[in-house]
Amino acid sequence: MLLGGLSAEREISLKTGAAVVNALHKGGYNAVAVDVDRGLAAKLAAQGIDVAFIALHGRYGEDGCVQGLLEVMGIPYTGSGVLASAVCMDKIAAKQVMLHHKISTPKFCAAGDGAKPVKLKFPPLPFVVKPASQGSALGVSIVRARSAVDAALSSARQFGGAALIEEFIKGRELTVSILNGDALPIIEILPNEGFYDYTAKYTKGAARFVVPAALGRACNKRVITEALGAYTALGCAGAARVDVIVDADNRPYVLEVNTVPGLTELSLFPRAAASAGLDYPALVEEMLLGAGLNK
Repeated sequence: MLLGGLSAEREISLKTGAAVVNALHKGGYNAVAVDVDRGLAAKLAAQGIDVAFIALHGRYGEDGCVQGLLEVMGIPYTGSGVLASAVCMDKIAAKQVMLHHKISTPKFCAAGDGAKPVKLKFPPLPFVVKPASQGSALGVSIVRARSAVDAALSSARQFGGAALIEEFIKGRELTVSILNGDALPIIEILPNEGFYDYTAKYTKGAARFVVPAALGRACNKRVITEALGAYTALGCAGAARVDVIVDADNRPYVLEVNTVPGLTELSLFPRAAASAGLDYPALVEEMLLGAGLNK
């Protein structure tokens, strides 16, 4: 079990990892928690790891880096391979792939790391600014006035690299959990305030969830088609979660694909699995048994 790591999402990874280790122990597996740092290769060799269950979020864990190390060491691992992990972590690259495959996604432009001033063509207000390579809604802002642009860009860039500037789609927030190529019931997310930001994600009672989402048959089919299309186009494997917005005309737009979805008590993936009749231990085991497939 690889958990912790070096990213801003370390604390969430520790919670996910602890829950997974507990489930694996209950299932009779000899699971060992490995806190990921720059000495990971030596730790893996010393522990004699047979299979790696990746519970890392963010940079150096979800972006293909650890996946590449495991490939070199010949250790099978859960989730997507090196390329899919790297592309999905880079929201700009992922959106370019989605556009090529005609997957609906909000219009966007990219702002560099701030080293050189660039004249940008911003979308109409309001619009969204987020780090290009970060998860858990960290550094995300909804810009409603031109005077707030610089602060939003600074907030996004504090996580390093470029910022993604994206058209704001007003609509219903949905997520589609996909396990080994099969879509689980869609979840609608209803934050108590604002949007589904870091606080809403990890504060109990800060949001409500409807699963399965009440979308109607035609809309439900469109959402799943777009989500599976993104999962396939990006080369994902194992478990992934696709975040989608549906506008007032029931048109779905894929926002991003998470290749290492959270598995804490508040996470969305286990909720979707439970709705499909897959309890937490069974979900974890299914993910583990898929390690090394489709890489």
